[in-house]
Amino acid sequence: MRATRLHQAGDVRVEDVADPRIQQPTDALVRIVMGCICGSDLWPYKSQPRTGNPRQMGHEFVGVVEETGAQVTSVKPGDLVVAPFTYADGTCAYCRDGLHTSCPQGGQWGVNGVDGGQGEATRVPYADGTLVPLPVSEDSDLLPDLLTLSDVLCTGYHAARTAGVKPGETVAVIGDGAVGLSAVISAKLLGAERIILMGRHTARTDLGRDFGATDVVAARGEEGVAAVRDLTSGRGAERVLECVGLEDALVQAAGVARDGGVISRVGAPQYPAVPYGFPEFMRNLTLTGGVAPARAYIEELMPHILGGEIRPGRVFDRTVPLEQVAEGYRLMNDREALKVIVRP
Repeated sequence: MRATRLHQAGDVRVEDVADPRIQQPTDALVRIVMGCICGSDLWPYKSQPRTGNPRQMGHEFVGVVEETGAQVTSVKPGDLVVAPFTYADGTCAYCRDGLHTSCPQGGQWGVNGVDGGQGEATRVPYADGTLVPLPVSEDSDLLPDLLTLSDVLCTGYHAARTAGVKPGETVAVIGDGAVGLSAVISAKLLGAERIILMGRHTARTDLGRDFGATDVVAARGEEGVAAVRDLTSGRGAERVLECVGLEDALVQAAGVARDGGVISRVGAPQYPAVPYGFPEFMRNLTLTGGVAPARAYIEELMPHILGGEIRPGRVFDRTVPLEQVAEGYRLMNDREALKVIVRP
């Protein structure tokens, strides 16, 4: 089959790889119908040294089950399914607590003999604990929206949930990427009265307004902090959702949070240590968040998509065929696209 592999920074290729096959009775084979490129894919795309063992890329996909192992009971051949960005057994203590990303049997797509999500097919370990059937056909107009359940919508929702967003509150969202825009959707779902989106890309922040942002602050650093303080009568926001992953964004999050506020960080951290010391300690700021257990949120969020309440698939602004996936990476890396769908 054909699949995307990263050889070194900037060198993404679609190549022939071995067809996936059932290896364990808990496996399923899935023909990928729609995948996409994630902002987190850009970190290795920008930095990975040359390797003689290129890894398969992609961790977000919707597909059709082609074959199942003998112990799989929750899905069957012909089912359209969505997969979260990590697989998990669904039965361990962590999975039962809704923390599937800590499953000791779980793992990531594209490593340890598991295919990625930017290809023609993939082997899914622990299919019963990982895959979620979708009640639509593979040609449904809702497919892009449902694809966001793989990662970005659930990650934005994780930010809002762990921050404890409540009805009537003011929420600041830092970052106008796909996760930040998903956090806007999520804050609105949880009842936030005022949602301040901090981003400087007009097309993205305009989409954020459509999703529910009441205010947009384009300034960064001290100027951005001052703008949010002005919007909140000097107090700051009760909840801050940091969706970038850079140290400057985390510093800004502390600046726009009110004393006693909560900051949830879900941007994959590109810094060695949290830059919070005595001043933040004295303000009683709470820092939470982390990697989103997407599998825990899929059934909760899906009805909002099926009912037309939210359309998170609008974060996808380009589509490329699998053979042109390198162009999709370039478009996202050069900020010419927000998020790119990959069609096998």
